[in-house]
Amino acid sequence: MDKLIITGGARLDGEIRISGAKNAALPILAATLLADGPVTVGNLPHLHDITTMIELFGRMGIEPVIDEKLAVEIDPRTIKTLVAPYELVKTMRASILVLGPMVARFGEAEVALPGGCAIGSRPVDLHIRGLEAMGAKIEVEGGYIKAKAPEGGLRGAHFFFDTVSVTGTENIMMAAALAKGRSVLQNAAREPEVVDLANFLIAMGANVQGAGTDTITIDGVERLHSATYRVMPDRIETGTYLVAAAVTGGRVKVKDTDPTILEAVLEKLKEAGADITTGEDWIELNMHGKRPKAVNLRTAPYPAFPTDMQAQFISLNAIAEGTGAVIETIFENRFMHVYEMHRMGAHIQVEGNTAIVTGVPALKGAPVMATDLRASASLVLSALVAEGDTLIDRIYHIDRGYECIEEKLQMLGAKIRRVPG
Repeated sequence: MDKLIITGGARLDGEIRISGAKNAALPILAATLLADGPVTVGNLPHLHDITTMIELFGRMGIEPVIDEKLAVEIDPRTIKTLVAPYELVKTMRASILVLGPMVARFGEAEVALPGGCAIGSRPVDLHIRGLEAMGAKIEVEGGYIKAKAPEGGLRGAHFFFDTVSVTGTENIMMAAALAKGRSVLQNAAREPEVVDLANFLIAMGANVQGAGTDTITIDGVERLHSATYRVMPDRIETGTYLVAAAVTGGRVKVKDTDPTILEAVLEKLKEAGADITTGEDWIELNMHGKRPKAVNLRTAPYPAFPTDMQAQFISLNAIAEGTGAVIETIFENRFMHVYEMHRMGAHIQVEGNTAIVTGVPALKGAPVMATDLRASASLVLSALVAEGDTLIDRIYHIDRGYECIEEKLQMLGAKIRRVPG
């Protein structure tokens, strides 16, 4: 397994381009299955989960074509099997997203129960109940979800999500795009990635209203047609590099991003003492060499502070002036990075779903291990400000969410290198 070796102490300075959002790209790729012609998706990040999704399409008989600009063309008319096998699905929770489109477009699907990061309970029952409300017959057996649409196809339905679910909202929204009649999804997820998927469906001819609010209305259409679409920028990658600038006292400009999709994060960075300026597609953060101030935060569904930025702000608080409380309300097992940060000299107390972080003037380099995607980002940030060398093991987690992380950090002046396993 590859490792990262980071020598701390460099103040980051420079400009980088933000990649396309993995959490928007995966549902958009799944939604290409709804079309009755070829669909081209651009600005895809080069990440393992994206490769896995494209490989899954290959297993199903679809042959994706990648052009010189690294956009992918998918023609779902060549599909030969409606099975998403376990050996591909086990590494990636987002594979559940092919369930709704396949049942809506082809009348049936067989999708293995998914795997992914071990950060707490993320059940798929909302996906199943939503499709059942639309008339699908579903059995879970042998580790597979086996779904069949009723005679004449899925029917529009009113469905209330008893907990806010991003992938649940996306799956049912995709299925509803081709269902007969109107579907109303209440307590729907409001994340920008849900809006991006809705915009993609609309580009193919779907009738979707209310995306970005907690009630989404979809009037089913007979067919969805070919389209070309560019995936939105990754707001979590954007936030991570801004925090990297903040912890090192540096200045970083991130380009090809959107300041309107991470306002809660920008507010907390300002509270930490950062100077932030924005344009239509860029954000610049400058700490002017200052140490950040500790901030209190609570994670909650969008538009509140994102759970996927919680670990990065624990790294910020770990070297900040003062003490900050970080309350995690989304996942019950998302402080695993804390125990690795203790090895670097961080002062963090975990009580239930709250981490109390008292900043220290400096962390110390140490061998640490990545436990999940965003936790591993926090270890990278901590290593950037630690004295000496930090060796981060199991970085395949990082590679699931950050495209070329060491190259981008090197461009900003970080001393970081990858050591092949």
